[in-house]
Amino acid sequence: MNKMFNKIKDLSENYASLTAENLSKLVRIKSLSANEKEVAAELMNQMKEAGFDEVRTDGLGNVMGRIGSGKKILVFDGHIDTVDQGNRANWSSDPFSGEIRDGFVHGRGTVDQKGGVASFVTAGRILKDLAFDGDLTVWFTGTVMEEDCDGLCWKYLIEKEHIHPHWVVITEPTNLGIYRGHRGRMEMEVTFRGISSHGSAPERGKNAIYMAARVCLEIEKLNASLTKDDFLGEGSITVTEFVSGSPSLCAVADFARIHLDRRLTWGETQESALAEIKNIIGDMDAEVRVLNYEETAYTGLRYGMEKYYPTWKMEESHPLVEAARQTFTHLFGSDPVIDKWTFSTNGVTINGYYQIPCIGFGPGNEILAHAPDEKVSIGDLTTASAFYAALCYLLSEPNGKD
Repeated sequence: MNKMFNKIKDLSENYASLTAENLSKLVRIKSLSANEKEVAAELMNQMKEAGFDEVRTDGLGNVMGRIGSGKKILVFDGHIDTVDQGNRANWSSDPFSGEIRDGFVHGRGTVDQKGGVASFVTAGRILKDLAFDGDLTVWFTGTVMEEDCDGLCWKYLIEKEHIHPHWVVITEPTNLGIYRGHRGRMEMEVTFRGISSHGSAPERGKNAIYMAARVCLEIEKLNASLTKDDFLGEGSITVTEFVSGSPSLCAVADFARIHLDRRLTWGETQESALAEIKNIIGDMDAEVRVLNYEETAYTGLRYGMEKYYPTWKMEESHPLVEAARQTFTHLFGSDPVIDKWTFSTNGVTINGYYQIPCIGFGPGNEILAHAPDEKVSIGDLTTASAFYAALCYLLSEPNGKD
């Protein structure tokens, strides 16, 4: 195995420039959620050039590349949509230039998360160069609409494409650590119903803004008292939007609405989070609900899910985590950092809903995700390519990790 791992490392280094160039091509194509058609076509071309056994898209527009046809299924997942550039003045260069400079690829999506995608294309190329014939089917998925609704793409893959992997590696940025979970999240909306009256006599009405404001202050207190998990940390909640309405600016508000971002640690659920808000509302004329996401993909398919994204974590002793640790140690001669993400990923569906074992390993530092001057080092891309290919060999062994 050590001899094979050395070959993998050599090939990943030989392909370092190609990996960077492929990433640059992906970055130059702006691909916001539900507008990934062009970047999907580019990714398919890259997979075909690398010699993948099968390349196609599904009904939602996810790109699916396959190598091998063994009994067990391993999937490397990376989303190909990105957030927008934000304030252009905060960038020192064109966010969509894909410039390769000073050992980095620059631009929106280099870290979050086209870098992982470019790296797994190279991993596939390495597997084909080495005539990989392990008893493993390896899928590489360039998934869509993740930035708008993490996990939606995998809901489609599992429920409509009937992909049921034994393991999944999420290639979101981990700073080359092995990540084994993150907090869940949910989006809630609270609507308040007041009664309008003339602004000169506010006592005649019932001001929805005052009701909402009192709830906002209680939510601020709630945030300081939420559950804490030793690994995932504390849950959190914050108000991210406040909207109100009235017949005129000279009238008491008869309507208000707040939007809540709730991050869920281990042990917290949709039901427990809703109960907390209902308890704060009490007998107010108000209603809380979990929001739903439904949009049209670039393929024309309309698809959606509830905006509840379950918490998930893998035990450090899990065989998949151990296989990843062994792969890293044998490849690079050091112990990996084993940690968690701060943000949310497709793991909310893969493991949170369907309990499919998954880990994260990806190039780049997550602190650059959604930030100006986003960039990823070519060294990280090379390391990730080697890790992905080597993990395929380790998991395809007769005693591969279950």
